[in-house]
Amino acid sequence: MTAAGHVVVRGGRGSLLVHGRAVAVAGALAALLAAVSVAYLCVGEAFVAPGEVLNVLAGRPSPDELVVGTLRLPRLVLGLLVGAAFGVAGALIQTVARNPLASPDIIGISQGAGALTVGAMTFGVTSFAVLPYLSVAGGIAASVLVYLFAWRGGLHATRFVLIGIGFAIALRSVTHLLMTKGDYLVAQQAQIWMTGSLNGRGWDEAAPLGWTLLALVPCVLWAARAQRAMALDDDTATALGVRLGRVRLGLGLLGVVLASLATGAAGPVDFVALLAPQIARRLTRGAQIPLLCSALLGAVVVVTADLLARRLFAPAELPVGVLTAAVGAPYLIWLIVRSRGRTGGKA
Repeated sequence: MTAAGHVVVRGGRGSLLVHGRAVAVAGALAALLAAVSVAYLCVGEAFVAPGEVLNVLAGRPSPDELVVGTLRLPRLVLGLLVGAAFGVAGALIQTVARNPLASPDIIGISQGAGALTVGAMTFGVTSFAVLPYLSVAGGIAASVLVYLFAWRGGLHATRFVLIGIGFAIALRSVTHLLMTKGDYLVAQQAQIWMTGSLNGRGWDEAAPLGWTLLALVPCVLWAARAQRAMALDDDTATALGVRLGRVRLGLGLLGVVLASLATGAAGPVDFVALLAPQIARRLTRGAQIPLLCSALLGAVVVVTADLLARRLFAPAELPVGVLTAAVGAPYLIWLIVRSRGRTGGKA
């Protein structure tokens, strides 16, 4: 017998239990992402026909090689990677905290990564070979502080989120203070980065992030399996032999690393990690947040937002974080109102 809505896929000596609706949703999201990506490569100051875009992607000769292959494709790839990383990071952290508000940009992780990165930029470190590692260090440091302050004989979800929000505000203030101490041009660059932007980004940022995410694929596969235990109550999971402390630590640490890597590459693109996992869960109607669907949705959100950011006020280009914040902020308010309604207005 299999759980409701699940099917067993057998191959060779092994088998895999998958959620049927999640597979269908993932397929639809992959098709949507492909369509959005082609549109991203077509639309710009000069429109490129879809046929020429496919020629460039296939490596065939095309007069639009410079526009598509050199100018738009690297930025698209970075947007895909950043969106996927934020989507999975948000899903893991929300799973551990068991709270839909616990996304990296709400509980201070992105702000910790940003504070250390902007501090380094202020003191002259601008190499993208170094900044992503500083972002990871800052994100991990912020998450440790939030965890230590929120722990009171256990980790209560509401307290964890509230402590995280406090740290997020404090770290953002530290970031702005650091910006006032640096050179004007560096401060201006840091300000754009803090908004979350793909402007001027390319292979130099996409390649290191892509290789790092590829190396983390085995960890994500483990997380997809391990997070099933988080859908159970603690007593049931413990009775089944699950070491909850280690699983939560592993899932949380992986989420922090992914969010910090994405922040280092494109800045703190707000609300992607909040939106993608919750929409994915509602689409699949599963007991847990599907990581693949969260990654695909995160990529769709970032690429679509960046496409609109490039064209809405052309020839001026907005940072992608402006568009994601415009959508994410109302959604956050709705989540808060909805959660208060469920608890009868109690804090």
